[in-house]
Amino acid sequence: MTSTPGTAPGGQSRLRRRAGTAAVAALLLAGIPVGAAVSADAGTPKTATGPQGQKLTVSANTGLDPAGQKVRVQGEGYGLTTGIYVALCKDNGDNRVPSPCLGGADMSGGSKTSQWIVPPGDPYEGDLAQAFGPGGTFDVEIEIAQKGDGLDCAEVACSVVTRADHRAAGDRTQDVRIPVAFAGQDPGDGGGGGEGVDVPAGTISYKSAAEFTTAGKPLDLLLHPDSKKLYVGADNLPDTADVDERGLHVLNPETGTSESWISQAPGSTGALRPSAAARIAGPLPGDGVVYNYPLRGVGSAKSGDEAASGVWLAGPTITDIAPGTTPDTVLVAQGATLSEIERATGTATRTLTLPGGTQFAADPERGALWYSDFAAGKMHRVDLTSFTVSGSFDLPGGPGGMAGFTETDPATGAVWVGVDRSVLVFDAAGTLVKTLVGKDLARDAAFDTASGRAYVVRQDGGDLSDPANDNNGTLTVYGTEDFAVAAKDLSLPGNHSQAGAASLAVEPGGTTVFVTSPAEGKITKLVRQVSPLVTRAPADLTAKEGEEVALTAEAEGAPEPTVRWQVSTDGAQTWKDVEGATESALTFTARTAQDGYRYRAEFRNDVGTTRTAAVTLTVTAATGGDTGGDVGGDTGGNGDASNGVGSTGGDGATGGDGGTQTSGGSTNGGSDSTGGSGSTGTSGGSSGTVGGSGSTVGGGVAGGTGTAATSGGGSLAATGATVMSVTLAAAGLVGAGVLVHRRARRRTEGAL
Repeated sequence: MTSTPGTAPGGQSRLRRRAGTAAVAALLLAGIPVGAAVSADAGTPKTATGPQGQKLTVSANTGLDPAGQKVRVQGEGYGLTTGIYVALCKDNGDNRVPSPCLGGADMSGGSKTSQWIVPPGDPYEGDLAQAFGPGGTFDVEIEIAQKGDGLDCAEVACSVVTRADHRAAGDRTQDVRIPVAFAGQDPGDGGGGGEGVDVPAGTISYKSAAEFTTAGKPLDLLLHPDSKKLYVGADNLPDTADVDERGLHVLNPETGTSESWISQAPGSTGALRPSAAARIAGPLPGDGVVYNYPLRGVGSAKSGDEAASGVWLAGPTITDIAPGTTPDTVLVAQGATLSEIERATGTATRTLTLPGGTQFAADPERGALWYSDFAAGKMHRVDLTSFTVSGSFDLPGGPGGMAGFTETDPATGAVWVGVDRSVLVFDAAGTLVKTLVGKDLARDAAFDTASGRAYVVRQDGGDLSDPANDNNGTLTVYGTEDFAVAAKDLSLPGNHSQAGAASLAVEPGGTTVFVTSPAEGKITKLVRQVSPLVTRAPADLTAKEGEEVALTAEAEGAPEPTVRWQVSTDGAQTWKDVEGATESALTFTARTAQDGYRYRAEFRNDVGTTRTAAVTLTVTAATGGDTGGDVGGDTGGNGDASNGVGSTGGDGATGGDGGTQTSGGSTNGGSDSTGGSGSTGTSGGSSGTVGGSGSTVGGGVAGGTGTAATSGGGSLAATGATVMSVTLAAAGLVGAGVLVHRRARRRTEGAL
């Protein structure tokens, strides 16, 4: 049931083997049982070992068809007292139940995606389940696919597993796992992202990095795409400063320091006066913004201006503003009237009266504008080419919902509307596709097209007589394609709606988010954090005694994660840190005592801890000439027959990597009659020391440290008298090899 051992992608062999020892090595390996999963060839079956010595083999585990394919799963050594399920499941790591699984826990006997195996004589044996064969064996087929039954192996680590059936669901001794990867995935590179200990691997969250209180009562935000300056539309916050803080503030987004403050704009008579900046329409090329100042002002300014330039419109108060269809115009809502006006003159070039409404969102890419009438529970679509209403849609929840926001996703054209505690998502055709409900009032949204995420700031109602209120708001983040939560919800303490609606701005890529709190007169700078996500995972490894091996793991995260390696000597039941192993590569000398040891890398940062899947080291006994980097040389050699007839001693060894050959073999061979004691010459070794113990024929297998042993026998001598069998001779070779590499880089000795 085991597969052919090989060097797995995650480990490296430093050994250069000599051709003269290949036959002996093959002879020995043929008689050595293989331990845990070691197959490195993606095209061959893969085997894993369980905590009680169970062997699980799957016919293929990489390059699987995402749409589905059959795989053969075989097992041996399973207990005959516990039933098991065989299935494709989410791999939640050691000592955690693999779940959910494709096909669920099949108790019907009809599933093709999972199989139920029970002890012989079990009540369920027959139509529902099949019985184990002799020695706890089974051989079944299951159909697996990348996605189904609540499992998506493109998003989480998946394995073909065995686990105890529903009658012993808490029994982890039957858990044996073989990681799988579908076409386009590579478990040796990604490791499925790793096992998140406290939070899932790659969990995104935000934390407060700074609070800016340099812009009065912030009402609206814009992070300029060209100048990268943070523009803040603000009102005055009484009793917090000696000056009237109304106007347009320009801040350094890194520090929050004020770079400019435009406090004045033209009023109804054209004279300059202190004016708040209520809503920012959009950026000007290079630097600066267009904005609305109460009650009917449309202004523009950039950092360094002493005052804004602007026009004062006739009619009702401006309730919303956005860039127009040309660089010189803006779209303005004055209640239910929509106009496109020239910024320089205030002249309306087009006007449309709708049944009702107060705010809108323009989608110039698709020539559409979406106008929300919260009082009537309606939303209207305006064609920007004809400037006519092209459709009307219901806002679920009925008339009178608390107005939040109306924003369009520039990437998809979807319309996001905040109503009360819900965010209603309509596609570009006006069909409601998702309702996202939160615990707080939805007040503003911003989109990051680089990451495909939508950011929604929610405010508490602020009325503590309502049990639903606690004075704390929330930042929520969603994917714009699947609307799934894309980051942990972040509490915004003290951010409530009693003193105005919150707004936000997102840095491209989503690394930084700025959120206003009008009630507190501050802007909170939030930075993204990501729990460690494994980008390169180690793989099962086979090595010979004395080989230098390396396991490598890498992870990304923010802040950058640290790593430590851990080892288990009891089948992953307990783990301990490998002393000093805090680098991406764990390098050590393999010893037979480590056969079956399991290793994993654990990555940590402020967000969480992520571990790679455990891998197994299989160590086989070494052949003499094959040990430790060619230490001790070829077996037998071409002995110098000038001193001692028939001596097979002789050439002995050419020093291993880093060793120094001090003698070219036996020059003092044994007696003519014995073919003799052979070698007293020195050879091989890390510093040219005399060959080690276990040499069977003079000079033949030197290579350790100490004085070469002599053989009285003359096995394999020219006399033709074979005293020792080839197999026993090979066994003697196993004891001769000791690793003597000199290493240029730091390594972890022995890795426990």
